[in-house]
Parts: sequence; C-alpha cells; structure tokens
Amino acid sequence: MDIDHKQLVQLLPLLPVLSELGRTQHVTETAELLGIPQSTVSRALARASAVVGTDLLIRDGRGVRLTPAAKALLPYVDSALNEFRTGLDLVRHESEVVRGRIAVAFQHTFGEATLPLLISVFRSRHPQTAFDLSQGARDACLAELAAGTADLALTAPVAPAGRSIGIAALYREPLRLVVHHEHRLAGRKSARMADIRQDPFVAMGPGYGLRSLTDALFREAGLRPRIAFESQDSHTVRGLVSAGLGVSILPPGGLAPGRAVTPHTGHLGWVEVPLESDLAFREIGLAWRERRGGPEGEPDQVRLFRELVVTEGPALLAGLVRSRSEG
Repeated sequence: MDIDHKQLVQLLPLLPVLSELGRTQHVTETAELLGIPQSTVSRALARASAVVGTDLLIRDGRGVRLTPAAKALLPYVDSALNEFRTGLDLVRHESEVVRGRIAVAFQHTFGEATLPLLISVFRSRHPQTAFDLSQGARDACLAELAAGTADLALTAPVAPAGRSIGIAALYREPLRLVVHHEHRLAGRKSARMADIRQDPFVAMGPGYGLRSLTDALFREAGLRPRIAFESQDSHTVRGLVSAGLGVSILPPGGLAPGRAVTPHTGHLGWVEVPLESDLAFREIGLAWRERRGGPEGEPDQVRLFRELVVTEGPALLAGLVRSRSEG
C-alpha cells in the first residue's frame, strides 16, 4: 500500500470533524454539534495536521482560525462529503425502490411483447423490483385497478379518465382483417366490412377490448357479425382462422405461427388484409389510480415505472409496432 493511500485511509474518518471545524472555527462548538467529546476533536485536529504534514488550524484565544493550507484543503473536504451524502441518499432511495412490488393488470395481447419490453427496460435500472402480473379481459383489468388490487392497467381501448383514474395513451396500431390463406379476399390489397357480411366470424369474448372494437366496426358498417366461435385468446382466434373456420379482425400478427405456409403446415395459414375503415385501429394506454396526497402518496416503485411507461414508452414501442405491422 503506497503512502498516499495510507494517508487517505487515515484522513477519511477525520473529514466530518475538519469540515465542521472549518465552519465553526471553535473546538467546543464543533464537539457539541457532532456529539463527541472536545478531546476527540482536538486529537482529530492533531492527527489530521500530522498526516497532511502542516498545521491546519491555529488557536486564536478561545477559538481557532484556518491556516492557508486549511483554506486550500477544506473546499475539497466539503465537496467530498457532499458527494458522499448524495450517493448515500441515492442508495437509500434505490434500496426502497428495489424492495417494492408493482401490480400490473394487462390484456392477453400485451403479454407477448409490449409489457415484457417495458418491464425489461425498467428492470435494467431497478433489477430487484418485483412485478405481480394479472392478465385477462379489458373489463377485468379495469376492475382490478378500481378495486386496488392492481397499481396499473395496460388496456386497449384506453381506459376512460375519471377523478380517481389517470390515463395516458401510449401508441396506436392498425386492426386488420385476418383470413385463411386460400380465402377469396386473401390476395386483396384492402377490404371493406361489407366484404365479410356472410363469413363466419371468430370473435373475442364479451368484455375483451378487441371485442368492443370489432363490434364498433360492424355497427359502423350497419352489419351484425355471424359469430361462429368466441375465444379468450387472440392466438386461438388466429389459429381458428388459419384452419379456415372463419375470419376475424386482429392487430398485426408479426411472425405469429401460420403466417408462412409450408408443406409442413398442411392446410393451416392466415393472411392479413388492411381494412377500409376509420375505426380500424386500437389505441393502447396505461391507467393508474390517483392516490390521496397525489404523486407523494404513490409508492416509489409504482411512480417510477409509471413515469417510464408514460415518458419513454411511446418511443420504446414505436419500433415494435412497425416490426409487427410490416412483418
């Protein structure tokens, strides 16, 4: 160990005493403020002077005054102590955050990529934060939020704002007509709702966000869907369409199974066709409970995750939406 490092080790415990002495320039007052005996302050002063190799303080009556060496050194002592306090505050704050849990309710379609991406970014900064995940229909997600069992809800359409519910829209993605790869509309560049008036329709069950959106599309066109199957999972819906059991309306499937038809897939396969409707999209958003006391009443881990999703989420998810839409 070199002499400089030895000196540093010897000086570190003395820095708070030196800093306070520089401020008060009084041994007794410094001892009282630090809660230590006056003799301890005097010994600390003597040890510091010995390590530095020059006097730092000169007795002046009942007080002390700084030597030129001390005046040059003390700003650095204060700066080091302030940096340490900042780091200590950060560690204490982060330790509270990483011990926390965040309860998120989300629709099934966000479990494959959207929510994992957001959690991954957050966990890269707060690796020990725990998440309690609950997936289900949109109505169920919002019910959990209202009941207080979920801190946040990721839904589409975005939840309605209210006095006790805060919301933020994150991104928008198109809804497309999904048909069997040999369906008469499979080669079309676009389709209208009227084109599927006679087709069996594979729908999400009541209470799901996609169901409310597809119902709105049929109403706008003045049609009623001929529902052949109802499912609680969009992957099942796409699978039923791949088997030629009906058509459906879903967000872009990206590289979901069935997009590429090969000899190994048999007759299974689906094709997406853009819909000619101003309502053919869904807007995804985050909802949270507004707590008493405002943001100060919100647990730190929940606040930090909410802020990340709201401020960084749209940019983070933009590439995901493009890749799935162009896939």
